[in-house]
Amino acid sequence: MSEMEVEEKEERKRILCRFKSEAGEELGEMMDLPLECGLEELTLICNAILQNEERTPFLFFINDVEITQDLKSTVDLSTINTENVVDIVYQQQAIFRVRPVTRCTSSMPGHAEAVISVSFSPDGKHLASGSGDTTVRFWDLHTQNPYYSCHGHRNWVLCISWSPNSKKLASACKNGQIIIWDPDTGTQLGKTMIGHKQWVTSLSWEPYHKNPECRLLASSSKDGDVRIWDTNLCQTVRILSGHTKSVTVVKWGGSGLLYTASQDRTVRVWRTSDGVLCRVLEGHAHWVNTLALSSDYILKIGPFDPANFTKGATVNSQQFAEERYNNVIKAYGERLVSGSDDFTLFLWDPEHDKKPRARLTGHQQLVNDVKFSPDGRILASASFDKSIKLWDGKSGQFICTLRGHVQAVYMIAFSVDSRLMVSGSADSTLKLWNLRTKKLEFDLPGHGDEVYAVDWSTNGAMVASGGKDKVLKLWQN
Repeated sequence: MSEMEVEEKEERKRILCRFKSEAGEELGEMMDLPLECGLEELTLICNAILQNEERTPFLFFINDVEITQDLKSTVDLSTINTENVVDIVYQQQAIFRVRPVTRCTSSMPGHAEAVISVSFSPDGKHLASGSGDTTVRFWDLHTQNPYYSCHGHRNWVLCISWSPNSKKLASACKNGQIIIWDPDTGTQLGKTMIGHKQWVTSLSWEPYHKNPECRLLASSSKDGDVRIWDTNLCQTVRILSGHTKSVTVVKWGGSGLLYTASQDRTVRVWRTSDGVLCRVLEGHAHWVNTLALSSDYILKIGPFDPANFTKGATVNSQQFAEERYNNVIKAYGERLVSGSDDFTLFLWDPEHDKKPRARLTGHQQLVNDVKFSPDGRILASASFDKSIKLWDGKSGQFICTLRGHVQAVYMIAFSVDSRLMVSGSADSTLKLWNLRTKKLEFDLPGHGDEVYAVDWSTNGAMVASGGKDKVLKLWQN
């Protein structure tokens, strides 16, 4: 290229652009924009074309490079001529912002053994915990005291799970028994559900948009079986057999498929309507420990809107839940990620393909936990190698490694606006990470021993954690 052509390019201060959604849908007409056009101007233009009544924040990308200042600093001018149209991909951000949790506001003793699981209800009103002391506890978020201690299990409570309508909590123990609790009274609903021959490893409810009654619950067990239960009748509806070793986790997808991972190194995809095995996902060289769906968060909160929890569930709650689910999956479908003892993760498109979309390598030890951000754009994995890795939720491309913990990282939880993440570790600390800067925001010490469980409330107000020190802690701004 001659010096004159370079000068001409520098002189030309405008480029032809077109907005596109993540799903590739074109937005409005092509437009001639000045190179000095920055984030603020792009946001105004995008809101105007979409006819948004409230100003919605967006992220903008050109060829997967985020526009952080203006077009000039993002576009490679040497590759553009007057005929080129530059596609600007826009991503909607959460309208509300979650404030970082910076301090422990309450230490709540009560459990006599390690706290193994903590979980906020989808409507943000309740907090439940399960412990090695065989009890389930419901905690008052206002007084920060336990208001129900639920006795029914005779062995360690290994997992708990809220129904999407927040009216029921399921808990499962090392004896293989499952109990349904009423969070408003602390009493057991129906009889104890017995069927598994060994301990239950995971629980997952049928999505709200499939059935607002929230009757059906899936459980996986060390006995190799997966069971679907009717929680009103307290009996097994269907047994899914096929795994040859312990089933480590079960996930109920938004399209009516069930995903199960096992120590037999496979992930299986089942149709819940008739129990038919659709496909077997193979590739891992060791036990598969953990699964996450890109729709996990949306399925968890069901009919509730984090932007306006005071309203409770909306009138057309099933339709609302379905539309929101469809919005999350419309760009790339419902993606699944699996993490294994072989130090790797696989990203799958499980509804359509038995081959993985990507193999995610880099961890030096086994992968403990994996989560998609609520908007499905970021994937985080926690490992025994003391690190957390971030990956692109669409392609599986590696983004960065977050280091700070000095022992194994057990669990991670995202804030509802996908801007922050908290992690719990064997080093007895929690750490708060900023996902925009990809840096540690706050160190949260306070636990006396390993932190096994962590959850961020669905309204974004607080984080709960529990662990080996038998204490439940609440963290707020």
